[in-house]
Amino acid sequence: MILSRDRILTTHVGSLPRNEKLSELLLQREAGESYDRAYFEVEMDKAVCHVVDRQKLAGIDIGNDGEQQRAGFQTYVPQRMTGFGGVSNRRRGREFEEFPELVATLVRRFPHTSKQQNAPEAQGEIKYTDTKAIDHEIARFKNFAAEAFAESFMTAPSPGIISSTMLNAHYDSHEAYLDALAREMSKEYQAIHKAGLLVQIDAPDLAMDRTMLFRDLDDNGFIKACELHVAAINKGIAGIPRDRVRLHVCYGNWEGPHIHDIALAKILPALYQANVGALSIEFSNPRHAHEYAAFKQHPLPKDMILIPGVIETTSNFVEHPEVVARRIADAVEAVGDRERVIASTDCGFGTFTNREWVIEPAVWLKLRSLREGADLASSRLWGKKVA
Repeated sequence: MILSRDRILTTHVGSLPRNEKLSELLLQREAGESYDRAYFEVEMDKAVCHVVDRQKLAGIDIGNDGEQQRAGFQTYVPQRMTGFGGVSNRRRGREFEEFPELVATLVRRFPHTSKQQNAPEAQGEIKYTDTKAIDHEIARFKNFAAEAFAESFMTAPSPGIISSTMLNAHYDSHEAYLDALAREMSKEYQAIHKAGLLVQIDAPDLAMDRTMLFRDLDDNGFIKACELHVAAINKGIAGIPRDRVRLHVCYGNWEGPHIHDIALAKILPALYQANVGALSIEFSNPRHAHEYAAFKQHPLPKDMILIPGVIETTSNFVEHPEVVARRIADAVEAVGDRERVIASTDCGFGTFTNREWVIEPAVWLKLRSLREGADLASSRLWGKKVA
């Protein structure tokens, strides 16, 4: 994993907007409906090529395929495993029950989305069939990325977020289900690593699920659950050097009150137990922009990089580069080392197909502002003008 040696590097969390044609095809595939496979492949090529070009134009150093090849960041998993069937009755967050107006707004705004609440459940022994799908994704991305980025990454969901989305209806315990998921998902993690890409583990369960699956626990109980989920991540990525893995943690990528989110300081020690080289954490979310202070209580380990979110992902406001530069300066101060900070976004811009909060033109403007803000910060941190 490269460091910010000469300037603050830039990246993003993973998902980028998908066009309408591709979105329709992805939803048809996820629903098991018939679709034109040849047309799908053509549209997929166009989409991956497009997002790679736009990232490059924006000045992103560490890029990916924008998750164009998936309907959702974790809901694609049952398509690659046996043992799933039926429908999960996934628990909603507390604020969705306390504020029915929020649910009504979401339904009006996003009437056709992927299987977020009604994904299949584990009804039998789960087995990852083969790596053809992930290998195909990797090959397409590498074909269009070539030398577009200083480094490239690909995302994959954590065992924990899979377990809280595709609920367990087969295993004797949550722990047994996590173990099975870690064992099987390791095949995907290893495929990404062996292709020479950084593995990004997406684990919103380590923060978001405080208000969802584990909402009945107290904070201490949730922290124990976090430790269990981190242990499952470590099992899944065993054998991959920690500096080839980064971990993304977030509070849920939606525009809502977020008044029940757990404080970062409470979960940081559990996050530090992950055998990863970098932590991607949101800091532009208005409920969490103050939480750099958590690193005073729990300093970032010397062998970890911080990838702070300095761009918000649920608003069409385009952050001014000066705002971005100030946020980066806060992150550097918290870490105490400019080389171990890589500027990023809070979360993805296309977490699920047809549920994009930010219009596509604003996404590219935000990423460009990310680059410009990083350059401003770099000029001040290194005391020289950045080209």
